[in-house]
Amino acid sequence: MLQPRCTFMCLQGSIRLFHLHESSGGDWHRLAARTRALTPAGYQNPEEWSVCSGARRSRLTTAVGCSGLQWHPGAGLSWPRTVDVIAVLIQAKVGFTRISKFLDAPELNGQVRKKYRAGIDYPIAMNSCSFSWDENPSKPTLNNINLVVKAGEKVAICGEVGSGKSTLLASVLGEVPKTEGTIEVCGKIAYVSQTAWIQTGTVQDNILFGSLMDRQIYQETIERCSLVKDLEMLPFGDRTQIGERGVNLSGGQKQRVQLARALYQNADIYLLDDPFSAVDAHTATSLFNDYVMGVLSDKTVLLVTHQVDFLPVFDSILLMSDGEVIRSAPYQDLLADCQEFKYLVNAHKDTVGVQDPNSAPHGAKEIPTKETDGIHVNRYIESVGPSPVDQLIKKEERESGDTGLKPYMLYLRQNKGFLYASLSVMSHIVFLAGQISQNSWMAANVQNPHVSTLKLISVYVGIGVCTMIFVLSRCLFVVVLGVQTSRSLFTQLLNSLFRAPMSFFDSTPQGRILSRVSSDLSIVDLDIPFAFMFSLSSCLNAYSNVGVLAVVVWQVLFVALPMIVLVIQLQRYYLASAKELMRINGTTKSALANHLGESISGAITIRAFEEEDRFFAKNLELVDKNAGPYFFNFAATEWLIERLEIMGAVVLSSSAFVMALLPAGTFSPGFIGMALSYGLSLNNSFVNTIQKQCDLANKIISVERVNQYMDIPSEAPEVIEENRPAPDWPQVGSVELKDLKIRYREDAPLVLHGISCKFQGRDKIGIVGRTGSGKTTLIGALFRLVEPAEGKIIIDSVDISTIGLHDLRSRLGIIPQDPTLFQGTVRYNLDPLGQFSDQQIWEVLDKCQLLEAVQEKKQGLDSLVAEDGSNWSMGQRQLFCLGRTLLKRCCILVLDEATASIDNTTDAVLQKTIRTEFKHCTVITVAHRIPTVMDCDMVLAMSDGKVAEYDKPSKLMETEGSLFRELVNEYWSYTSNGNI
Repeated sequence: MLQPRCTFMCLQGSIRLFHLHESSGGDWHRLAARTRALTPAGYQNPEEWSVCSGARRSRLTTAVGCSGLQWHPGAGLSWPRTVDVIAVLIQAKVGFTRISKFLDAPELNGQVRKKYRAGIDYPIAMNSCSFSWDENPSKPTLNNINLVVKAGEKVAICGEVGSGKSTLLASVLGEVPKTEGTIEVCGKIAYVSQTAWIQTGTVQDNILFGSLMDRQIYQETIERCSLVKDLEMLPFGDRTQIGERGVNLSGGQKQRVQLARALYQNADIYLLDDPFSAVDAHTATSLFNDYVMGVLSDKTVLLVTHQVDFLPVFDSILLMSDGEVIRSAPYQDLLADCQEFKYLVNAHKDTVGVQDPNSAPHGAKEIPTKETDGIHVNRYIESVGPSPVDQLIKKEERESGDTGLKPYMLYLRQNKGFLYASLSVMSHIVFLAGQISQNSWMAANVQNPHVSTLKLISVYVGIGVCTMIFVLSRCLFVVVLGVQTSRSLFTQLLNSLFRAPMSFFDSTPQGRILSRVSSDLSIVDLDIPFAFMFSLSSCLNAYSNVGVLAVVVWQVLFVALPMIVLVIQLQRYYLASAKELMRINGTTKSALANHLGESISGAITIRAFEEEDRFFAKNLELVDKNAGPYFFNFAATEWLIERLEIMGAVVLSSSAFVMALLPAGTFSPGFIGMALSYGLSLNNSFVNTIQKQCDLANKIISVERVNQYMDIPSEAPEVIEENRPAPDWPQVGSVELKDLKIRYREDAPLVLHGISCKFQGRDKIGIVGRTGSGKTTLIGALFRLVEPAEGKIIIDSVDISTIGLHDLRSRLGIIPQDPTLFQGTVRYNLDPLGQFSDQQIWEVLDKCQLLEAVQEKKQGLDSLVAEDGSNWSMGQRQLFCLGRTLLKRCCILVLDEATASIDNTTDAVLQKTIRTEFKHCTVITVAHRIPTVMDCDMVLAMSDGKVAEYDKPSKLMETEGSLFRELVNEYWSYTSNGNI
């Protein structure tokens, strides 16, 4: 009878091992080592096995009671660990495959650029070169380029939108793969990109760009780049912190910071990609005189430009079309021989041909640059270090100390979280009760002759099957808990971010947002539900083990209870440090993500200035700062486990010692064996309990971090049901500004100072002013991107502050200063909501001069648009934004420097298209090109955030001292050929 029962005890042993695996978190190696070390010698004695045939010995029964822990650990413990290892190997294989694919990607040819050597006559030489972004020789982006540039020569590059001008500069930098020909570039290069790349940091940091400070050169650089007045306006001068992507600078200011960065490097070759399109006429003239023709007089300069006015003074002009250089010659030669160049110049003349008798005559003198006192400049570049509290980018917030149950309650309050958590706990309690009942039944009846083997096995298996049901239900409840809470937290976080005002994104680096929506949400999705389950289950397992021991030998409580109190104190001592380390790990991860994102977006500029090593070193420094707290936390965990192991060993030794002193017959040998089995697992259970609780406490930090961005003060409601405008609002399109005052933050100075004027419906309104005068801010106020501090805006008798943002913004159209394209297709970028047919989209592409460019693509409307539209030129991106607006057909259209990056010919066609398509609409145009607003009904001239004047262009031109007249005179003065 006992022989099959001995065999069945081996089966019980395997089941017990699985229970231990589940309670120990899978730490098989540690458990197996302890089991082998504690195996009684009698178990290995062959004579003891003979007792199974009939004899009953207490020593044997005790050994059999422990057999669940002794049953060949090497065979029974391997396969669950093998499953885990296989899962990790699969993840590692996928990860290594992706990394390998990235590392195997083609790299740039670093042999294009060479160090400068004295006596080099031709720093740039291209011979029959073809370049292709896709490395496809059959479809070159640039074809058969022959270019030789002498040292100190000034070369202008012009052509229509998408002709390859920016790509030519990129090929000089070695950024475009060469498919044929030879290219050689000698000398130090400075590069100014068409889309300004500004780092998060101070103005000074962006200008120095890793170079040492030379005060005299720095002062001259600021003067030459017309930054003196801008530094006066900034609260801390050149120590003012610039937000991500230069959000607190205007487009013109960002370009001038880029120009200053290039000038300070004192390079041999300057590659300037249309830097003057973002600045007003006076600033453009000043920059061209002092910068290009002044301080860079002995430097080699390649300038991409759409401004024909600058071309006569260049040594050579490259005229490009469809990726080829049509002609390369001085201005007069091109004008005499090249028909395409004549079209370009004539289009410009037609554009500026609208001229008032009172305007400055052709041949006017060069616009003088205002002299600036050196001491005056010095006052702003030696400003006192700013207080961190007053700067734009605030220090990332994080909790400190023990936050108690607050993050746990926050997690469990999501989507019936308390219900699912309670059900999972109850299921585990029932499972534990069944497990103890199962083992008690076996221990009490294994030697009972009145209980048959069939009954013994049947009851045991029946209890086991019932407990399996509750284990399964516990797992299901935990999975539902994780899915529901994660979905709720993600939805709240996403809604909070999408509804946040623009001021939040201006002052919050992108890395902080990315770290929360990526790593922190990943922990909330995948780790916290199971950490919660393991923490509770291991805790209940440990206390159930103590309970079983206390029933058998209650004296062990004298040791166990003080140990439990001591363990709790140790846990608190550990968590005080571990939580702070995890919080630091989260904040340093934000800085790492932000720096990496900035480095990738500015990769061309970084490589152009040969600053790769500095950025790489900075990245490694941030990686170390991020990894440090994690390793410190790992060390702290090992410190805790070591002390828990010692305490567990003390409890187990005390229990065994008390059992050895018990009088014979106090308990049956089966119960003694079960008590030893539970006592042996107690050590591991306590260690695992505290470890899982600490792991949960560390991971719950992610809920804290996510919660920080779940309650961002939001914009106004999208829809206000009780105050919705009529479906056809606005019908007339009149816009009235009443004492409008704008500040970007509560602690910031006013940007607009009491703007009051009225735009009549269906009028064409031009808004002009020098760089930084508040033009773009006024447009932002119209869309309520920033709320007025005082005053209001009324559109067709409706105060826009009283209606929902969706009702407002969906009725207005805009072509922004910085054109925005999304990753996807051409169709998606023009019609993201799928409201228009393909025929309508093709018609719009024809009107905005993009028809041929899209038809050349194989996929047509399904052609790829990369992130930020990087595979399309800047001008083409602006044309896409125009096409988007043409499809929408709003009653009020805003053009914010909409044609700044396109050539005059295309600009003329587009202006005609806008006048035709929006002749019954109110069109508000912000422009630096004065001819763009000359045919407007009214012109608003702004200066320093105030209305300088508002009247018809003809009247303003007749008014002495008029700002608009001054701007027109400045523009026409530098359009005079040969008088730059």
